[in-house]
Amino acid sequence: MGCPKDFAFCAALFQAVGMTQPLALVLYEKLLPGSQLVNRLQDLGYRVLTAPGAEALTACAEQEKPLVVLVDLMSTRAKVAEAVGKLRKNAATSHLPVIAFADEKEEALQTAARDAGATLVVNEAAILSHLEQFLERALQLDQP
Repeated sequence: MGCPKDFAFCAALFQAVGMTQPLALVLYEKLLPGSQLVNRLQDLGYRVLTAPGAEALTACAEQEKPLVVLVDLMSTRAKVAEAVGKLRKNAATSHLPVIAFADEKEEALQTAARDAGATLVVNEAAILSHLEQFLERALQLDQP
């Protein structure tokens, strides 16, 4: 039996049966929307862990075993799309859904994230207002 598509329901179910909250791993450099995203995820019932940097994304995901990974593609310190690619190529983390976001003007970053294997690449302006729908879509299991 799979989890219904309403992931707010799933988060409540996890809490009701005494399971730990689902974990979201978030990578961001810019305070906005990064901190707002963390707060929104917590409002949806997720525990949130902030990755220390793009270079540590795969190791952090291997160790912490999140349900979903969210990454801000804009960075002055690292090529985040490359970190997404490493995450997807690692046998221990390749199954993790990755939601990548960037400003709509950053088409090259969005394309690089798609090429690296991000599950969803979305507009930064929409990440907060449509987060629940993006999570639902990213977490859908392939139905046979």
